[in-house]
Amino acid sequence: MANRRDDLLDAAITVLGERGIHALTHRTVDATAGLPPGSTSNHFRTRGALLDAVVERFVTRERANWEDLATRLAPTTPHELARALSAFAQQATGPQRTLTLARYAILVEAANQPELRATLAAGGARVNAWFMNWLRTAGSTDPPHDAPLIMNHWTGLVLHQLAMPDPAFDPVEQLTALVTTVIRPRAAEVPAP
Repeated sequence: MANRRDDLLDAAITVLGERGIHALTHRTVDATAGLPPGSTSNHFRTRGALLDAVVERFVTRERANWEDLATRLAPTTPHELARALSAFAQQATGPQRTLTLARYAILVEAANQPELRATLAAGGARVNAWFMNWLRTAGSTDPPHDAPLIMNHWTGLVLHQLAMPDPAFDPVEQLTALVTTVIRPRAAEVPAP
């Protein structure tokens, strides 16, 4: 059961996802949460304190979404991994669209406020561990190399869908082509003469 603090933070995430970082004010969060004026400032005295707490709440929610997906899916081939990533992309751009848009707003803000990076990195570590395991299970012989190639493409794919929504969005074919190219048996490298 959510408490008032979480309600306020979820409302702040909604503000970020629907209206952007500049709309994030105590007053806007109060109104979005349907709570009396001053409710947000009672919990978070400054905008900086609010943003720090929003980042922590965002990380918790996004990690829970990933873990829900990760516990339901167990890709063991590159094709299955591509389908799992496609399902996550469709979730991120569909039912979780506001949360995903909030992520991008937070990432842009982290470029200007480096102190947010540590929270984002710590929260992403668990998701990264899940993904590294998926890569190994799907046949990657070098997950640290393969992960950024796949996930940076996935991030761009999702960002593009958020910015210019395509009602027929189905990234399975594109992700399958990418994942099966990146995760392939690597021949032993022969040293140059």
